[in-house]
Amino acid sequence: MRRALALWHGRKEEALAKREERRTEMKKILDVLTEEMGKAFEAAGYEAALGRVTLSNRPDLCEYQCNGAMAGAKKYKKAPIMIANDVAARLADSPVFKEAAAVAPGFLNLKLSESFLLGMVKAMDSEPKFGLEMPEKPKKIMIDYGGANVAKPLHVGHLRPAIIGESIKRISRYAGHEVIGDVHLGDWGTPIGMVITELQERKPDLPYFDESYQGEYPAEEPITEAEFAEIYPLASAKSKEDAAFKAKALEATRKFQKGVRGYRALWKHIVDVSKVDLKKNYDSLNVEFDLWKGESDVNDLIPEMVDYMKEGGWAYISDGALVVDVKEETDTKEVPPCMILKSDGASLYNTTDLATIMERMRLYDPDEIIYITDKRQDLYFEQVFRCARKTKLVKPETVLKFLGHAETVLENVLLDTAAPLSFGLHRQHYRLQVRGKAGVGRCGKLYGEGMSRSLYIDSLL
Repeated sequence: MRRALALWHGRKEEALAKREERRTEMKKILDVLTEEMGKAFEAAGYEAALGRVTLSNRPDLCEYQCNGAMAGAKKYKKAPIMIANDVAARLADSPVFKEAAAVAPGFLNLKLSESFLLGMVKAMDSEPKFGLEMPEKPKKIMIDYGGANVAKPLHVGHLRPAIIGESIKRISRYAGHEVIGDVHLGDWGTPIGMVITELQERKPDLPYFDESYQGEYPAEEPITEAEFAEIYPLASAKSKEDAAFKAKALEATRKFQKGVRGYRALWKHIVDVSKVDLKKNYDSLNVEFDLWKGESDVNDLIPEMVDYMKEGGWAYISDGALVVDVKEETDTKEVPPCMILKSDGASLYNTTDLATIMERMRLYDPDEIIYITDKRQDLYFEQVFRCARKTKLVKPETVLKFLGHAETVLENVLLDTAAPLSFGLHRQHYRLQVRGKAGVGRCGKLYGEGMSRSLYIDSLL
């Protein structure tokens, strides 16, 4: 038994030693270069700390640079160029640097050895995930990046959040974190009421509109995908032009939200048909969600949340509406209160988003929740996040992020910063000539045309 334990411990120590050796091999390249440069400074009689290497700010001259000679001039009472020359001489036979040139007034311009780079690449190739070190404590991250509305087809504006969110999800998983992607559908609003109203005008004899009907509703959807794609743009246009139609749509919305039996059954049919179309479009983009939740999932949680905010002393009545103050002393601009309920008692996006945070903390307890949307939502998410923290819907250490701008999103995720960012809107010329009846290019048509054009170009090559 003792021999077995000794053998096990020996193998364990050997495995740990190999792991540590691999970690040494897979140091970041700047750390390796700095270590080599530090040895050269020491060999020349200067402190190793002066050997910090950075990317060159003149890539036309060299790949990397070291400004340590400039920093050491005062301490060693020498001209920077003298120190730089001393160090450069010690690097003449370096296996890391092909060239180390001292340049007035005291810079060291550095070029890497091809054999050193090849060794680094080979070492990476032999490592799982190319030497990427896994986190000791993986985070649980939820990403809210779909934002599609039920009853409305995806349009070109949905492309960026979907692709950026999918990229962040995959990178975070590759980096060793547990990631949950949620489409978070807008499935509880007026667009569904518009579709129901238009459907009622077209098919008034459907049993869903007979409030005295007590039988089972048909299992088959009363609307096809083709009809669905045609109805919403028409109903939306009607709602803008016809006040009576708009009033009916609002009443239909109220009925399915209140649980009127036929309207709620019709709501479910519309959600199911819409999801089929949405999934088809997202599949074509290779975007996959772990959760297909929506605003409706937290509808029953809202009364509990409202009572909790009232009892906690955070929510109060202002001009008939229920609000929570979220302004802070350090604010340089006005941040309005976060409205929880309108004066007529109706909920808002704020309400469902806060209730969704409450549900996510209960069901998943994430370390981070990341929201992907456009830059117009900056103030909105600032209010929601502040309200969630003030009312203790999240833990003090829970990170809430509003991410965007494509050039800096990934950097902020990987650097673990919590600064809100935003990505730009789609300008008119990005819509090409693919436009739906409501005026915005539909995602399915845009994707289809893009594929068609790319295949045509490929056939010419």
